[in-house]
Amino acid sequence: MIDSFFKNTANQSLIYVIVAVLLILIVYFSTVQILRKFGKDPNYVIPKHAFKKVTFPLFVILFSFLLRMESLRSLVGLEDYTYEFKKASTLLFIFGLTWLILNIIKIIKNGVLEKYDVHTSDNLKARKITTQFNILERIIVFVVIVLAIGIALMSFENIREIGVSIFASAGVAGIIIGFSAQKMIGTILAGIQIAITQPIKIDDVVIVEGEWGRIEEITLTYVVIKIWDKRRLVVPSTYFIENSFQNWTKTSADILGTVFLYTDYKVPFDALRKELTRILEATDLWDGEVNNIQVTDSKANYVEVRALMSAKDSSSAWDLRVMVREKLIVFLQQNYPESLAHTRIYLNEGEVDKKGE
Repeated sequence: MIDSFFKNTANQSLIYVIVAVLLILIVYFSTVQILRKFGKDPNYVIPKHAFKKVTFPLFVILFSFLLRMESLRSLVGLEDYTYEFKKASTLLFIFGLTWLILNIIKIIKNGVLEKYDVHTSDNLKARKITTQFNILERIIVFVVIVLAIGIALMSFENIREIGVSIFASAGVAGIIIGFSAQKMIGTILAGIQIAITQPIKIDDVVIVEGEWGRIEEITLTYVVIKIWDKRRLVVPSTYFIENSFQNWTKTSADILGTVFLYTDYKVPFDALRKELTRILEATDLWDGEVNNIQVTDSKANYVEVRALMSAKDSSSAWDLRVMVREKLIVFLQQNYPESLAHTRIYLNEGEVDKKGE
């Protein structure tokens, strides 16, 4: 009876399918347990929840192997659909493998970026790493998806023949497409060049088109700048390769701030210097590096006085400048009102007497 059971073709197919499903489940759950163990162990670089992003694509890949089994087709009575099952298995395998690669890339990127905090005051290295990984991730994702689509399409014989014939006669067409896509290719290459040379980085403070803001996002084709008033300025990547712009945090975040006062010639410079020192020492916005008062210009009606100070970053420098400007003006108003800029009128007493006024 047992021999007759195993000799039955349907029963053999059922056994093969059951064994294959069991093997797939064993491989799947074993992988899940291994990844969970690695995720809990702090000695490994695998993030704690990374296995969730890996196991689903892995299940799709294993399921694609099951679809290729002839026993499965025999069991469900679809022996005549061998081509369809094999193509579905191939496409499912390509999809699962692409999904797995993209998730692994994201896991690696997130694992590296977790070690760097761009929100600290001294975040130059963190911004460099973040910029490089964000752009390189987009490049790799783009390449992987294009290759996956190409491989999936080339798995069909008819499409492969069309592709070969197109490649054989693509000389003139390639030149035409190259000219028409020149701008797009140049933009993508500019994005890659930004990732390598890094004229700008994530969270850099820049002045572009007369606007002050921070680099919020860098892609292969465009850059998003967050303006100080919460507007967004979107600029093509080529702009930062072909045009001049100001980058206030290219090598470091610390920056000098200036405040200009226009006063009368009677202004007491020493008292102004002491007051500036007192103001700076009383605030945390000052980093303790630069503190100076200089007379930078003199005109017929006023003297230009520059207060120079330093701060740890551009945001602190802005707040420090507006505070110092206000307090110095109040200081002059309360203590030396004659030092405020004003217009003098000189009257000759002899001329006044002659006119009897």
